[in-house]
This record gives sequence, C-alpha cells and structure tokens, in this order.
Amino acid sequence: MAILELILQIVLGITSLLLTLLILLHKGRGGGLSDMFGGGMSASYGSSGLAERNLNRFTVVLALVWFVTIVGLGLITKFQGLAG
Repeated sequence: MAILELILQIVLGITSLLLTLLILLHKGRGGGLSDMFGGGMSASYGSSGLAERNLNRFTVVLALVWFVTIVGLGLITKFQGLAG
C-alpha cells in the first residue's frame, strides 16, 4: 500500500503544478490580475478559438485527475488508520 501512496503523492505534485500552469495560461476575461500582467493588452489579439477550447479540455481533464488523486489519498489515509 505504501508504493501506491507514494505514486499518488507524486501524481498529486505533478498535477498540481501543471494545473496551476494551465490555469495561468487561460485568457483573461477582463479586469483583475490578468490585466496587470498584460492580459488586457493581448485580449484584443486573442488566441484561436480551437486553442482556447483545447486548453479548457486539458484543464478539465487534469483537474479530474487531480481530484481522483486527492480522493484516493484520502481513502488510503482513512483505511490505514483503521488497519493500524
């Protein structure tokens, strides 16, 4: 069970970093921090609709993997407490 927990912790770390990067790549919807870092300037140029949709899909899939990893680690922790 320890090897599964280690694998899930590594997956959690990697998905957390990737999820943060993907969220930061999204186009700003106006106002807020995205304008402070140049998001407002590039909003008029815009990215292609296909690229934005693919970015949304990757983000959602990665968020689901992150969520399943969190639930898996929680279940492992719970059952280790019952067994020990």
